[in-house]
Amino acid sequence: MNDDCIGFPPSVDEGCRVLVLGSMPSVKSLAEQQYYAHPQNRFWTMMTKILTGEDVPPAVYEDRLRMLREHHIALWDAIASCKREGSLDSAIHDEIGNDFSKFLAKWPRITTILCNGGKSFQCFKQYNKALLARKDLTIKQMPSTSPANARWRLEMLIEEWQKALST
Repeated sequence: MNDDCIGFPPSVDEGCRVLVLGSMPSVKSLAEQQYYAHPQNRFWTMMTKILTGEDVPPAVYEDRLRMLREHHIALWDAIASCKREGSLDSAIHDEIGNDFSKFLAKWPRITTILCNGGKSFQCFKQYNKALLARKDLTIKQMPSTSPANARWRLEMLIEEWQKALST
């Protein structure tokens, strides 16, 4: 059985300069209607530590999104919709990419795109070839914060993401 998955709208405002892209929200995230809702995903813990120095993310989801935007970070996904059984990126098929040409035209201050994991990066590249040639954009594949990426400990993720966010 394959489930149809529809992604979320972006969390962005006019101050954002960095866009963090996931692939497609997990089953838990889709059910909660929140980015990175799976309790074992390290995204919110990592970003909280990098941005505020605190160990515990804000409890309220809107406060988490606000924390990112206050640090000029937008959040979205490379995939607008797909079919997938379960939550693994490897199970994604029949995906339709989000329209980043239109997105970047609307949010021109964004010059850095950080792809949270390999599937996000692969899909972004596949569906946005024209953007790859733009000299004003930095596009990087980052290590995934997913619990499936167990070889990357939280401390390693923080170090790698912090470097990318400070450039």
